[in-house]
Amino acid sequence: MTERENILRTIRFGHPAHIPVEFSVNASVFSHYDPRAVEELLASHPLIAGEKKMRWDLVPKEGDEVDREIFYTDEFGVEWKGAIDGIRGVIQKHPLADFSKIRDYRFPALPAFDLEAERERVRAAKERGLFTSAGLPHGHTFLRLTDLCGYENVLMGMADGDGELALLIERLEEYNAAFIDRFAKAGYDMISYPEDLGMQIGPMISPDLFREYIKPSYRRLMKPARDAGAIIHMHSDGDIRTLADDLIDGGVDVLNVQDLVNGVDWLRERFFGRYALELDVDRQKVTVFGAPSEVDALVREEVEKLSSPAGGLMIIYGWYAGTPLENVKALMDALEKYMFYWD
Repeated sequence: MTERENILRTIRFGHPAHIPVEFSVNASVFSHYDPRAVEELLASHPLIAGEKKMRWDLVPKEGDEVDREIFYTDEFGVEWKGAIDGIRGVIQKHPLADFSKIRDYRFPALPAFDLEAERERVRAAKERGLFTSAGLPHGHTFLRLTDLCGYENVLMGMADGDGELALLIERLEEYNAAFIDRFAKAGYDMISYPEDLGMQIGPMISPDLFREYIKPSYRRLMKPARDAGAIIHMHSDGDIRTLADDLIDGGVDVLNVQDLVNGVDWLRERFFGRYALELDVDRQKVTVFGAPSEVDALVREEVEKLSSPAGGLMIIYGWYAGTPLENVKALMDALEKYMFYWD
């Protein structure tokens, strides 16, 4: 069974060969561990990682300052300070904190896009059995608004029904829609809409404000992808239990959610057998502070409770600096073992 068929069967509850696993390695990893130890771990787990994941170009040279503070401005005009090598950082200045600047603001130019060439790349990848996906940048709508304007300003503007903020939301949707139109026409299997909406407890925006300002934009952005036959994928970190129904109702086919902050039992009760999950395995508690045996037990519990021979579960883990190497190994071992749990 090809990678593409296996993932499609998982999402559609069509009895895949195994649970699809994605092991993501953050850039901070290559600066904060012995690079030989990282290479050995990746190479010893070829099913989910392999040597191809190693980034020797990111390993700091001798004498470099790994975590030097860096100030920079992104393409949207947001000023940032990065303090940990490989981690984006913290915003220092919001260019649209004053809503009176919104009417004169211009979004970055759209990147060049050769539709026929992209269609050919997608077609060729599918022929090779590869699952194809594209998506908006992380934080495309709500978080983009908070980047540009400031978190409190956005929420207060929504609560007040501010017309300038409403104009910005409209223009931002038009900007994002241009990307979705390209992806939909290119024929990708799946189009993603990644955006963190949750905190440790509860969402960053009330369900009422979400339904009024964000959900309608999501639905309009997802419609061209759905009409083109693409699978709709939504990622959100944090506790999104009070928004989950709205996300599914808005058109999401696959929901990427974090495990412990939402609760494995709650996820089973809400989604098992009905909607496909891409489970984001814990990066805060067990994998960082637990014993290797506890890491293994966590992955086994999640597979037992959230998957079935019919499918419905994909797993993703993001390795960041700060996780003990023995726990990373235990996690990788567990992923390569339990991805075949129903075999």
